[in-house]
Formats: sequence, C-alpha cells, structure tokens
Amino acid sequence: MKLHGYFRSSTTYRLRIALELKGIAYEYVPVNLLESEQKGEVFTTRNPFGSVPLLEADGRDRAQSMAQLEWLEEAYPEPPLLPKGLEDRFTARELVYAIATELHAPLNLPVLKYLKDPLGHSQGEIDVWYRTLLTRTLVPVEARLAQLGTGDFLFDVPGLFEVVLLPQVYNAQRFAFDFSAMPHIRRIEAACLALPAFQRAHPDNQPDNPERKQP
Repeated sequence: MKLHGYFRSSTTYRLRIALELKGIAYEYVPVNLLESEQKGEVFTTRNPFGSVPLLEADGRDRAQSMAQLEWLEEAYPEPPLLPKGLEDRFTARELVYAIATELHAPLNLPVLKYLKDPLGHSQGEIDVWYRTLLTRTLVPVEARLAQLGTGDFLFDVPGLFEVVLLPQVYNAQRFAFDFSAMPHIRRIEAACLALPAFQRAHPDNQPDNPERKQP
C-alpha cells in the first residue's frame, strides 16, 4: 500500500493516523503541494481531482480522504475506527462531518491562495477568515464534547473522530487559533499525541518536512 501525500496536508494526516492506528504497513510517497505536483499530468492521470492524499491499494488508486477512511474501515475492520453501538457511531459521525465538511473545504490551500490572488486579501485578513470559520465549527464541537462528558477520547480508544480532529487542530495552531476555552479538545489532543501511532503520523515526523529533525 502506498500513500501519496504532503506532510502538512490535513487530509493526508488523517490517512496517516488511520493507517497507524490500524497497524497497516504503507509506503509514504511525498507530493509537493507548494510546487503544485498534484496538478501535474502524471498525477492527475491517476487522480483527476488533483488532490492529496492518493491511496494506492489493491491495484487501484483511491482519492478523497473520507471515502478512503471508509474503505479502510471496511477492508481492514480490526481494530475499528467506529464504536459498535448505533448511537455512538452516529455521535462520532456527527462530529467528524462537522469538521470534515464545514472546515476543510473553505480552509484548504487552493482557497487560501485564491483569497490572496486574485482577490487581493492580505495575509492578516486571510488569518482572520481562517480563525472565524474555525470558531464557527469548533465552538459547537467543544460544546457537544462537554455534553457527552468525554474523557481522554470521544470513546474508550481513539477512532474516526480523533483521526479527523487532530489534523484540524494542528492546522488551527499554525494560524494562532486560541484553544484556551476548549478544554475537551485540548485534552483529547494531548492524549492522542502521547500515543506512538499519532507521533509517527505527525507532520513533524514526515520525510518531506524540511524542518524534520533527523534521527
């Protein structure tokens, strides 16, 4: 199995976490988004969406991170990313799709580039845009976590929610988002980052991160 992606891509980060949690061996193939490698003819022949991650598995190229995660859950059901109970599975999906559908699309790299050129917004204005949208979704996510009385994870072990949450938190921190009023999200993040699977998946530890500390 090969995962084509970029170290700082939140969707690629999702797949790295899921693969690590499931204990699936994979080869990581860097795709440089800053040089638009994902838009080149070689890449788009395999993935017409021109986006990462691209998951090469079982003789097929698979695109779109949420569909890839669902495929992984069905093809490699153990250990599961979703809990057994129907209502618990809904709870996980409710929070997952709040983040995946409300935040990823408007806050990804092509949108941020478009805001700057051709729309002409300054980086400061873009940062305000970014933090405003984060607030709109993460405040209710935090409120739902408080209602549920969550501990270190949404359920007993990290699963699909944590797979999607951690990359969004990482990106939010890059834009100086204030998490001080979100103790549940902060607690879950800290508990996840203490685990080897999340550490291996972290952007800081990827071979295409130019600031990676060599062992």
